[in-house]
Amino acid sequence: MPAIVIIGAQWGDEGKGKATDLLGSRIDYVVKFNGGNNAGHTVVIDGEKYALHLLPSGILSEGVIPVISNGVVIDIEVLFEELDALIARGVDVSRLMISSNAHVITQYHRTLDKVTERFLGKRQIGTTGRGIGPAYADKINRVGIRIQDLFDENILRQKVQGALHQKNHLLVKIYNRRAIEVEEIVSNLLSYAERLRPMVADTALVLNDALDAQKIVLFEGGQATMLDVDHGTYPFVTSSNSTSGGASTGSGIGPNRIDRVIGIVKAYTTRVGAGPFPTELHGEDGEWLRQKGFEFGTTTGRPRRTGWYDAPIARYSARINGVTDFVMTKLDVLSGLEKIPVCVAYSVDGVRVDEVPASQSDFHHAVPIYEEFDGWQEDITGAREFSDLPQKAQDYVLAIEAISGARISAIGVGPGREAIVVRHDLIN
Repeated sequence: MPAIVIIGAQWGDEGKGKATDLLGSRIDYVVKFNGGNNAGHTVVIDGEKYALHLLPSGILSEGVIPVISNGVVIDIEVLFEELDALIARGVDVSRLMISSNAHVITQYHRTLDKVTERFLGKRQIGTTGRGIGPAYADKINRVGIRIQDLFDENILRQKVQGALHQKNHLLVKIYNRRAIEVEEIVSNLLSYAERLRPMVADTALVLNDALDAQKIVLFEGGQATMLDVDHGTYPFVTSSNSTSGGASTGSGIGPNRIDRVIGIVKAYTTRVGAGPFPTELHGEDGEWLRQKGFEFGTTTGRPRRTGWYDAPIARYSARINGVTDFVMTKLDVLSGLEKIPVCVAYSVDGVRVDEVPASQSDFHHAVPIYEEFDGWQEDITGAREFSDLPQKAQDYVLAIEAISGARISAIGVGPGREAIVVRHDLIN
């Protein structure tokens, strides 16, 4: 049975939770393999909105086992706040499994994230300030705290002491902040240990055993391709690998076990934070997309930058991730437009470029080359078959498919879990 990876094919906020929810009744495990609580998924079930930040959206699907694997960095306080909020709404969270090798976000990570971003001034990256980057930096620098360390107080204290030895010098001497006490951190982390213990497992073993047993495992990426630390618009990226390759390293399953890669694209494009965005709209059209699409961050509430669909970005994502299927979301937002511009290439210093430039400087100065497609006026939120869509909406989808590098297998036409048109089966 398949291992399926879902990734964002733009700059995030594409609606990955909707795709996960579409498959929810047919899958056995949903795995979050990268990122932390800087990402957000919004899922609407029976008119109720659930905003998830750290938890896999599969936690809302009955019978599915949600897994937070080793590639994730975990703010334990946020984890329990999110779990408690779901419990209060009657959601069963008892199936959650957490990798013992996942790294922990501490108070000093959050503090460093905020002060270093402020010191960057005009060169700010647009981080959420939640400590994600500093936690990943500690992981790479081999001074990180892992979930398993919370169950050995001596090891935990030694690791916190080692991490704070350098960080307190930075906080006090460079950033003019107070030093953070070792016992303050240790005591805080130990307070979560007993509640956390039943959730912790060797999730790499669990997931490989599940695949051996012919279970369907869905790997749900946080952020998106253009925010990948290697393949995104560096340095305006996240601190993890949010492309399909991250599903393997971030969970402990071999790449040869992945059967399908589903890329999620909006029918237009959005971005949060700083960095290049060729199709960005600054006037009335951009505000119209923002308001009609309710483009505000699930995690931060920040207004998202908005722009028209960018086909070179989609082709780049298809190539980098090995996308087998696209799911297009929010097609309904475009209803009412007379004409819909689509970026098909760029002009860089007067030269047409059909693919995403390898040079960050070229990409920063890329000017979109648009083709216009006819819009439609009808309300499409009730469509359930492709033939239910107005002809011009069908034409738009087919035109996007032809220039995006993979087939469009499903189309979101509204916020509810049922508001989706399926053209091709995403599992078989």
